[in-house]
Amino acid sequence: MSISEDFYLKRRSVMAKKMSPEPIKESVLNQIIQAGIRVPDHGALNPWKLAIIQGKQRAIIDKEIIFKEYIKKNPNSDKYFHEIESKRLQRAGAVIAVISTPVDHPSIPLWEMQLSSGAVCMNLLSCAQSLGYAAQWLTEWYSYNDTMLTYLGGRVGIDKISGFIYIGHKTEEPKERKRPNPADVINYL
Repeated sequence: MSISEDFYLKRRSVMAKKMSPEPIKESVLNQIIQAGIRVPDHGALNPWKLAIIQGKQRAIIDKEIIFKEYIKKNPNSDKYFHEIESKRLQRAGAVIAVISTPVDHPSIPLWEMQLSSGAVCMNLLSCAQSLGYAAQWLTEWYSYNDTMLTYLGGRVGIDKISGFIYIGHKTEEPKERKRPNPADVINYL
């Protein structure tokens, strides 16, 4: 695997709704996962877990978790939203849920463990994109839902879903979006 010298200067996410949900080859998915977990991790605690969602499981979770939880919170919602909420995970060929699973440690702060989990999300995203796949890191409403967290193996009140990494096939090249002006966000000391 090699990426172009300007990959990070041109890196761009493809919105999940603009992906083709054809399956991702197992060998490629394994490569993305292996790269994804090579992150800074003070104390080698591995304070995160991954749940790989693909195949029929996407539709099962959409129906049994996402849609049911949506209806519970929005009983009078419009049918238009029912269509969207019942097919969230089916927009991609594979979805990787990254769960921050901090541990008690006498000297490593919770914040560092949470940052490590975010680094997993970014590594997964970048690796998938460097291989030419469409990918997006999302934290939609169900990232904050206890039923979803429990289903994925997380502990309510302790763990958090850092994000869902959607990986699919491009249906079109993504358009550039507004980026920050370096002078507004960088201060050289």
